[in-house]
Amino acid sequence: MYLIGEDIGVYGGGFGATKGLEEEFGAERVRSTPISESAIAGVAVGSAMTGLRPVMELQFSDFITVAMDQLVNQAAKIHYMYNGQAKVPLVMRTAGGSGTGAAAQHSQSLENWMAHIPGLKVLQPSTPYDVKGLLHAAIKDENPVMVYEHKLLYKEVGPVPEEPYELPLGVADCKREGRDLTIIATGLMVQKSLQAATTLAAEGIDVEVMDPRTLVPLDVAGLQASAAKTKKVLIVTEAVQASGFSAELAAVIAEAGVAQVRRLGGAFTPMPAQKQLEHLATPQVETIIAAVKEMVGTVHEVQ
Repeated sequence: MYLIGEDIGVYGGGFGATKGLEEEFGAERVRSTPISESAIAGVAVGSAMTGLRPVMELQFSDFITVAMDQLVNQAAKIHYMYNGQAKVPLVMRTAGGSGTGAAAQHSQSLENWMAHIPGLKVLQPSTPYDVKGLLHAAIKDENPVMVYEHKLLYKEVGPVPEEPYELPLGVADCKREGRDLTIIATGLMVQKSLQAATTLAAEGIDVEVMDPRTLVPLDVAGLQASAAKTKKVLIVTEAVQASGFSAELAAVIAEAGVAQVRRLGGAFTPMPAQKQLEHLATPQVETIIAAVKEMVGTVHEVQ
């Protein structure tokens, strides 16, 4: 296993996730590269095919556009096209999302692109505990896994066991149990939804928060079970709502015929750099609260 990406050595990565690893493991296993996402992905795919297990880092998820051919047309297809005789055990880690004022070219949420490609697994953890367990599972997987880490979640604090552990891919997690409505949220929106649920609880509205954790594979049965319990589902994603993964989640619930469904997602606009406009372009705690109240009705007795 080795790491490869821009500034991941001495600098420790764009967001500090690989800090100290070059000093511990050496430059042969922690390889800083030029600014060339296509080269990073190409090396990762080729070396994975020869038996190594690369973990490649793209500093911003926006620049997956530069590596699309290697990931979509090569990594995702090789196992199938070679009838299982070849495998590509690589992991891509990348930082996505808004909230840092990084503007239109450094703030996108493009996880839906990868989730649309057969042959790729797509993870979107929302807590420190989840990211470690999912990353361990991703590294052991025999074929490509894309891990989307939200920029604002790097500062999230939570319990993480010292010992190694794996979380199964394709199993959603109920972050908060409730009876009146289910929020299905991804990435940073899980934390915002939990904040909204706390506020709503004080008003007598009991919200369940479900985190898919992995978009591919998706825990369809787990999400449908929560929807069947509460009968109302609000889907909250940061990504642009138009043609986004929120539509897939809505379809999964609608096809089961067990609940009313509504989506809340990003505005159909390039991400602004100005803080107030960035705030308006993405779901926030207050907009989640308003959407829940509309769905359950504003008259709700405090229990």
